[in-house]
Amino acid sequence: MIDINTLSLVNYCHPDCEPLKNIMRLPKEEAFAMAKAFADAHPQTMAFYRFGDFVNYYHLRETQDRYLYEQFIKLGGEPEEEHPLSFVVEGSEYLADWFGHGTETRIPLSVIDAKHISFTLGDSGAEYGRNGSVKLYTLQELEALLAAQEGDFVSFMKSIGKQYIEVQVWSDQYFKM
Repeated sequence: MIDINTLSLVNYCHPDCEPLKNIMRLPKEEAFAMAKAFADAHPQTMAFYRFGDFVNYYHLRETQDRYLYEQFIKLGGEPEEEHPLSFVVEGSEYLADWFGHGTETRIPLSVIDAKHISFTLGDSGAEYGRNGSVKLYTLQELEALLAAQEGDFVSFMKSIGKQYIEVQVWSDQYFKM
């Protein structure tokens, strides 16, 4: 059994970026200008390759975030932001590499209120892009999945065949300094 109260959330940020930001929260023109600047400055960087085709990426993220937002409300969530901040449960070496081993922000899962957090098994954007939908989990649903698991978190991840559990935090109140 995995105790959800012992888990942490990790947000990855490229060394040239500011942690705990979401480009989708910027005015559209500013988002496009920033994406171009990052894509031009870092053409070979995994974290910014998608910005090379920002027109399509922006549209995907806009519709994906709207979908996740609506699903979260249907599940009883109370989002305070239209576009969440993204984390993963317990971290991911894959994403650390992807973001150039930049800043990692780590917080205990236990400090986030259930009404402000949702989860997807794996990358929500990739799943949404393939299928036009993605299964969103509440904190209680994730807790039930983990509680039923024999072994540790690494064993659980192997059993579901995913590199990480993505986390959507729908309130910034946990990050105000």
